[in-house]
Amino acid sequence: MEKSDHIWQFSRVGGVNRVNLESGDDLIYLGDLDQKLWTALSCPVHGLEIDSKTLEYIDSDKDDRIRAPEILEAIRWITSVINNADDLLKQNASLPLSAINEDSTEGKKLIASAKQILTNLGKSESIEISVEETSDTEKIFRNTQFNGDGIVTEESTNDADLKQLINEIISTIGSAMDRSGKAGISTEIVEDFFKNCEDYSAWQATAETNHKKILPFGDSTEDAFKAFNLVKSKVEDYFVRCQLSEFDSKSTDILNLLTAQVEAISQKDLTANMEEIASFPLSKIEANKPLSLAKGINPAWQKRISKFKRLAIATDEASKEALTEEEWNVLKEKFENYSNWKAEKGGELVEILGLEEVSKILQENKKEDLFALISSDKALENEANNIFLVDKLARYYRDLFTLLNNFVTFSDFYSPQSKAIFQVGTLYIDQRSCDLCIKVSDMAKHSSMAGSSGICLIYLDCFSKVKKEKMIIAVALTDGDIDNISLGRNAIFYDRKGLDWDATIIKIIENPISIRKAFWMPYKRVAKFISTQIEKFASAKDKEVNTIATSGIEKTTTKVDAGVTNSLQSTAAPVPPATPLPPFDIGKFAGIFAAIGLAFGAIGSVLTAFLGGFFGLVWWKMPLAIIGLILSISGPSMILAWLKLRKRNLAPVLDSNGWAINAKATINIQFGNTLTHIANLPKNSKQNLVDPFSKKKNPFWKIMIILIILLAICFYYLWHFGFLKSYGIF
Repeated sequence: MEKSDHIWQFSRVGGVNRVNLESGDDLIYLGDLDQKLWTALSCPVHGLEIDSKTLEYIDSDKDDRIRAPEILEAIRWITSVINNADDLLKQNASLPLSAINEDSTEGKKLIASAKQILTNLGKSESIEISVEETSDTEKIFRNTQFNGDGIVTEESTNDADLKQLINEIISTIGSAMDRSGKAGISTEIVEDFFKNCEDYSAWQATAETNHKKILPFGDSTEDAFKAFNLVKSKVEDYFVRCQLSEFDSKSTDILNLLTAQVEAISQKDLTANMEEIASFPLSKIEANKPLSLAKGINPAWQKRISKFKRLAIATDEASKEALTEEEWNVLKEKFENYSNWKAEKGGELVEILGLEEVSKILQENKKEDLFALISSDKALENEANNIFLVDKLARYYRDLFTLLNNFVTFSDFYSPQSKAIFQVGTLYIDQRSCDLCIKVSDMAKHSSMAGSSGICLIYLDCFSKVKKEKMIIAVALTDGDIDNISLGRNAIFYDRKGLDWDATIIKIIENPISIRKAFWMPYKRVAKFISTQIEKFASAKDKEVNTIATSGIEKTTTKVDAGVTNSLQSTAAPVPPATPLPPFDIGKFAGIFAAIGLAFGAIGSVLTAFLGGFFGLVWWKMPLAIIGLILSISGPSMILAWLKLRKRNLAPVLDSNGWAINAKATINIQFGNTLTHIANLPKNSKQNLVDPFSKKKNPFWKIMIILIILLAICFYYLWHFGFLKSYGIF
């Protein structure tokens, strides 16, 4: 396909030539524009200040990324179904029905579907439709019998039997959510329900066919089986012990183990030790002894054995007093058949309906009737999909140009009256508001890449008490200073909807903020260094004094204690003489004083040379010399800051958050000042400059400064006219 002759307009913004999207034709022919001239080539679907549903429609491959081809396809589709592509630049919240192209086949379907939506919402007279209306599917499909999603509800039929059956299916198998917002059933759910019914019926039929074998106790078999399982292991243990007693008669006493065990608990409250008693043998062990069902039973098992006898012993043997091992094995075989049948149970989900209701459902066979309902619903799939196409159209009509302004160009970011879709709100901290706030999806990845942007960034944990949500944001500081910014400081973040979030700083990436702050940086560093050294010196001296004082007190206390002890002991040893102090070494101190003198002499020589050179200048050169001195100190810091500030680039900050930025997004000094706003007094406000808590003024320093200036002037004139030379001072 040949390229068009469309004429493009470009503007130099942020150090890059960016295309101007000023007409519908610019959108139509956007596919002809070299993608190397696009600002971005990819962006995430979620986490941006634009309707994510719109981006989900554009994201045709559903990979949670919007790419250039998908945007071009979105433009192609919408410009084919509306009359005038210029309408997209208006970004209207509502779509006029007259804007849809009736000459296209798809346009006709969209108009019909839009009118159907308005009719379902009770707004058939409306001539436009909004995203809020197209997205409310529950209201749109609330009063419709079918909606094309292949799911039917009890309201999809007027047949009372089918309504009951649908509710029974939902209560046993589960449901699928219908577009109307109600619980319904699908083809898969119906198939699963009838399969469960068939399996349950077949399982019950097996028991009916082999009634005596599987249900030896009739309807009471389940209760008998539970009673049997309660005593099974203990009865098995009893008969094994009896077999061992038969094997070795001498082991009988050991197997009973009753005497020692009873003695151990005889002094206790036996009712509180029934669990321990339950571990004793079920009955007294003897060779070939049947298990008595009436007497001689372990008290902890008496109730369970009685229940077992009542439920698991055949009715004609209800008066049976004992159970032999052979009879026990026969009983086990009976319950084994029942146990195997239970293990093969099918259709458990519909068991709650009961065998009678399940049999009735299978006999009436309403399965095909349900499938017919679902087929009728699916027949309207195209019509329903067209309703969703109206939602897609309304969203594109409102949001597509906004996306282009933040994708192809960054015009929303560089426009003072707009905010980019990646700007999630405003942070208030340290008497400033910061507009460049970006939601961070991966903190570790973001901080590792964003440092190369040259932007001073702070990361904050944010929590909304209203939403009960947390998020991390990266905020750019582009004006002011960072002196009072530290980890753990709290701030307030306002999102784009005006909701406030509690914010706490968790990470800082330091970079220059302004040239003005860079000017004072060397002096601040020197002041900080001196302050730190003074604090260290003072701390060391304070520690030394405390150590001396503490050791002195300890020595005094020790001497007092020793004196008291010596006074009480007549044979105490004499106190040894104190160690004499070392003699004063005057030579050592003379060397120290000499070194100090040399240091002051060297400093004095430097100052003399400096003052001599300075006062040797013509008077008008003196201010220039002072300025030169200041620039020699602050100049390197300012130049370095200027070089970094002019290279600040937002691209790494966005790339680390899932974007694919194709061009620089420079934040120069002037633009940076618009992203961070320093606190200023309101216009026409009045200010009382009298601070009752301000530090009291002391004229001493002012007088000293005036005296120094006067002395400097006198010194200059004495130097200039040669008086100092005549006296041999210089």
